[in-house]
Amino acid sequence: MNSKKNREVLQINTARPASDGAGVKLNRVFGGKPEVYDPFLLLDAFGSEEATDYIAGFPSHPHRGFETVTYMLEGKMLHEDHMGNKGLLSNGDVQWMTAARGIIHSEMPQQEEGRMSGFQLWVNLPASEKMKDPFYRDIPANDIPEANFNGIKVKAIAGEIDINGDHLIGAVSGLSTEPLYLDVHMPADSEISIPVEDGHTALLYVYDGSVNVVGKRIDDLQIGVMDKQGDVNVRSANNSRFLLLAGKPIEESVVQHGPFVMNTVQEIEQAIQDYRDGSLTT
Repeated sequence: MNSKKNREVLQINTARPASDGAGVKLNRVFGGKPEVYDPFLLLDAFGSEEATDYIAGFPSHPHRGFETVTYMLEGKMLHEDHMGNKGLLSNGDVQWMTAARGIIHSEMPQQEEGRMSGFQLWVNLPASEKMKDPFYRDIPANDIPEANFNGIKVKAIAGEIDINGDHLIGAVSGLSTEPLYLDVHMPADSEISIPVEDGHTALLYVYDGSVNVVGKRIDDLQIGVMDKQGDVNVRSANNSRFLLLAGKPIEESVVQHGPFVMNTVQEIEQAIQDYRDGSLTT
């Protein structure tokens, strides 16, 4: 029997409307306050039936110093980057892009009507990895491991987890920040206990329905920040869907300027100069 304590909810925050790219409307779940979310930097949730909310997409732009993870729930989005990578994301697909020393890419909708929804997560890199070669991978929905029990579905996008007797190894694993990225669907009046490494940051974002975590209710468009000891015990108040994010804190200084995330102001200034003179990706 698991004797670990259950994590308490330290704070609950509500996603706020924002826009990014060429005017894509989204909800910013969190951004800033790296000391709270370490090793995560940002989580955006996008979802709309109105093409005008997303059609302009994310034209060509740079990144340095971190990873972006795009998880599509519905719709079609085309990725292209300076390395010649090209991939079409559709329902349930994931793109994991390690920008590292520099990447220039675009993400453009491949539909003119219908619903488009999903998430983009930014994961920081430690200083020792920020200037490594960039890396990109497309992960089809069918390649994402899944566990099903008692009406509950757990999709393991990243990390390793023992759940209900199953050992899931996520589509992405072995990274230094040890990210755990789960998409969990629960029927009403069900319960799940999710093991998380002690000392790791744990975040729970509800994108449909509502759940209770140790007596704290987290509703649709809200994220709960947990303490750093124990498992995450979740009871569903109704049919609910949420993301569970966990990772090993990097505990280094974070300096961000738009699409660049480094450790010092000087490194940010260098990134800007490299982008201007065309050497960001060389």
